[in-house]
Amino acid sequence: MVRKIVRDPMFLQQKSESATEADKQVIQDLIDTLNANLERCVGMAANMIGVRKQIIVVAVGPIIIPMINPVITKKSGKYETEEGCLSLDGMRRCTRYKEIEVDYLDQNFQKQHGKYNDFIGQVIQHEIDHFSGQLI
Repeated sequence: MVRKIVRDPMFLQQKSESATEADKQVIQDLIDTLNANLERCVGMAANMIGVRKQIIVVAVGPIIIPMINPVITKKSGKYETEEGCLSLDGMRRCTRYKEIEVDYLDQNFQKQHGKYNDFIGQVIQHEIDHFSGQLI
């Protein structure tokens, strides 16, 4: 189900909790909502649809990758950039890393490990920041 995008900074600044298999509908809602917003967004965290769970979805070309409870385990190549967010107005400066490695659970709650760089790595870092309530 396509959900409304939360734009309340007070809600977005709250920390997210670990997701469980009971949150499978949230994963599908995130996928549906990202698909409905692909012309202006390439990644989403669950709090952006009103759910404080550690779930993100990222569009890599035509494929949407769900990541449950993702943790960045390695990062290198620090740089400064500007980002926007569907939940916020305007652009903000932030620090990112060119290459990251991430441990996460896939949509079937199977353990995964991925290496990401450049733009996709940046999107994943942005979405994971949502878990701690960090607003770019």
